[in-house]
Amino acid sequence: MSTTTPSISPPRRRTLRLNQQDRDHWLSTAKYFGRTLLKTLFIIWLVTTLTFFIIRTLPGNPVDIMVMSLMDTGLSEEEAQARAKALFRIDFDKPVMAQYTEFMNNLLHGDLGDSYVLAPGKPVMDILMQRLPWTLFSAGISLLISFMLGIFLGMIAAYKRNSWIDQLLTNVSAILDAVPNTLTAILLVMLLGLALKVVPFSMMRGSLSPGIKPGFTLEFFVDAFRHLLVPCMVYVLSTLGGWMLAMRSSTISALGDDYVTVAKARGLPDMRIITAYVGRNASLPLFTGLAISLGFVVAGSVLIELIFVYQGVGLLLSQAIAKRDYPLMQGILLMLTIMVILSTAVADLLYGWLDPRIRIASGEK
Repeated sequence: MSTTTPSISPPRRRTLRLNQQDRDHWLSTAKYFGRTLLKTLFIIWLVTTLTFFIIRTLPGNPVDIMVMSLMDTGLSEEEAQARAKALFRIDFDKPVMAQYTEFMNNLLHGDLGDSYVLAPGKPVMDILMQRLPWTLFSAGISLLISFMLGIFLGMIAAYKRNSWIDQLLTNVSAILDAVPNTLTAILLVMLLGLALKVVPFSMMRGSLSPGIKPGFTLEFFVDAFRHLLVPCMVYVLSTLGGWMLAMRSSTISALGDDYVTVAKARGLPDMRIITAYVGRNASLPLFTGLAISLGFVVAGSVLIELIFVYQGVGLLLSQAIAKRDYPLMQGILLMLTIMVILSTAVADLLYGWLDPRIRIASGEK
C-alpha cells in the first residue's frame, strides 16, 4: 500500500512570514535608535556652540581684570598687558570665529583647555575629575534615597486613597514639591544649626574637615558622610514630593487595570499583587523619569553647593563665572549639557523599549 509524503509548504511560508516580521521589527528598532543618536549629537553640537558664544558676550574678561590689578602695583599698561597675556596664554584679540574653530578642534581631540584664573595652566579636565566625584557622591545618593522613599510612600498613599493618610502624604508632598531647594537649605540650617543645635556649623561647610585626606579609610568615610548629612536632606526633601505624587498617580491607574482584578479573582495574596503586579508596572514610568533626573542632578547642585560650600562641580561653576574663567566655564557647561542630553536620550530609548508603539509611531512620521 503506497503512502504519500505530506507537504511542508505551509510551515515554510509561516516561517518566512515570521522572519519577515523579525526583520521589520529589528529594522524599525535600528531606525529609531539611529534617529535618537543623530538628534542627540546635533543637540550637543548646537548647545556647545551657543554656550561658546554666550560666554563671550559676558562683560569683561580675565586679561583686562589682571591688567588692572597689575597696574595697581605700579606696572605700566604695556608691561601689565604683556605679563597678563603670558600668564593666560591666550590672545583675546583673535577673531571670535578663529577662537571657535580652535575650540571645536581641541574639543574633538578631548582637550577642554587650561584654566585661566582659578588654577592657571591646569587642564580643565583634571579640575573636573577632582570635583565631579563629590557631586556624584552627594547628589547621586540623595536622588536614590528620595526615589525609593517616594515610590514607597506613593504606593501607601494610593492604597489608602481618600483616607487621612492619603491626605496627609499628598499635602506634604505638594508642599515639598513647591518649596525651592535654596529655601529648604536655609530653613534646615536655621532649624538644625541655630534652633535645635543638633548639627554643628562646621559640619555644614565643605566636603571634608581640615586635616582629613581622601582615601580608603574609616576616618575619611565617616567625615565625608557627616558633611553630607544636611545637603543630602536638602536634596531628598526637594525631590521627594515629586516622586510621591507621580507614584501615587501611577499606582491608582494601575489598580484599575484588568490584570489586578484577575489576580484578585485567582486568590493571590495582596502582598504578591502589590509587589509583582501593581508596584512593578506602576514604577516603570518613574524609572524613565529617574534616567532624566540623573542628568539634571549635577546641574541642580549649583545653589546647594554654594550655600554649603560643598567642593563639587556646582560650586566650581559659580567660582568660574565670578572669575570669568572661560575654559573652565565652557568645560563645566559642556559636561552638564552632555549629561542632560544623554540622560534624556536614555529615557527616550527606554520608553521605546518598554512600549514598542512609541518607536513604531515615531517611524511613521
